[in-house]
Amino acid sequence: MHTSYTELAHRISEDHRLTRDEALEILSADDAATFDVVHAASTLRHQHFGNTVKVNYLVNLKSGLCPEDCSYCSQRLGSAAEILKYSWIKPEEAVRQGSLGVVGGASRICMVASGKGPTDRDVDRVSRMIEGLKESNPDIEVCACLGILKDGQAQRLKQAGADAYNHNLNTSEDHYSEICSTHSFSERVATVNQAHDAGLQACSGLIVGMGESPEQLVDAVFSLVELDSESIPVNFLMPFEGTPLEGTWELTPLKCLRILSMVRFAAPDKEIRMAGGREMHLRSLQPTALRVVNSLFLGDYLTSEGQSAVDDLRMIQDSGFVVLGAEDRDLVAEHEAYLQAHQQDLSDADTGAEESTAPAQAVAPCGQVASCSKGNGASGSVPLTIRRRGVGTSVAPNA
Repeated sequence: MHTSYTELAHRISEDHRLTRDEALEILSADDAATFDVVHAASTLRHQHFGNTVKVNYLVNLKSGLCPEDCSYCSQRLGSAAEILKYSWIKPEEAVRQGSLGVVGGASRICMVASGKGPTDRDVDRVSRMIEGLKESNPDIEVCACLGILKDGQAQRLKQAGADAYNHNLNTSEDHYSEICSTHSFSERVATVNQAHDAGLQACSGLIVGMGESPEQLVDAVFSLVELDSESIPVNFLMPFEGTPLEGTWELTPLKCLRILSMVRFAAPDKEIRMAGGREMHLRSLQPTALRVVNSLFLGDYLTSEGQSAVDDLRMIQDSGFVVLGAEDRDLVAEHEAYLQAHQQDLSDADTGAEESTAPAQAVAPCGQVASCSKGNGASGSVPLTIRRRGVGTSVAPNA
């Protein structure tokens, strides 16, 4: 590189804007230089966010049954992934589930529903959920994620108390037709702009590991910067069995660190979240990634299980960080006390060993073996496990 990563970080801290060539050089750094990249990116993270980590919590309001054909998604049209499938949960259940996330340490609750986009009736339904959650938890942030919006719907969500709207770009414009044919990249951009125009924070990110080139990855990140996305979730492809990208393993832990670092260099003052797939792709380097990112999801994802909530919180604490909004609480001790009080063995809680009462069609998780991965030096030694707890089941959530 024509300059050191530390010097580049210093220039960015003085308002230099990352160039495409610099972004590509970061992505092409060899494994031996990756920790130098991480160290430089960490200075930008610390400059803007100190030692705080923002904890977000997902509530899946409606699962599966989606008419869109996004190739990465377990909820897509034609998916054979054996996920939980259910229609809209009741507003009071959404409030209850979100409140559990708040108790667990989350400062933002993300309310998500499958589908191309909401009807006006759907928006009214979710607005009632937001109002109920805000009434019981007035300090919590709420982010809605309902798909492509129509005119006036973002304003209705804002009036109900929503703080943000999530709609990921997922990949670059010139790669988009490779992953989806039922809607366009421009429709996604328009929805992010609608959210901004309504006074909502824009939460928009990407999924990496879907066959994109380094140039396409840089294009996607620069598009997010152009959109002024306040929060950028970086998802790592979870190749669900029964989807077109089943068996796609292109990522290694060090490659994931370089990607996250490039995003931090491109968007130094934005919330960058290591999101879905972090457990299987970053693996033991998740704590290292916290030197670059300043946000994560607590516990499980929409259709797959994540690391246990108490292990998420231990990782934050052990790495020398504090949870934003809970700086004076010992969340690890609170979680351990709760589990012990309810006579749950901590090791069972960590592995999701409780029995599920999922619907009959939702049977075995993806690959009941030690690994679902194939080839390319990338590994899925952390298995992809279908969610069998929390919302849509009678089993306690991973919160």
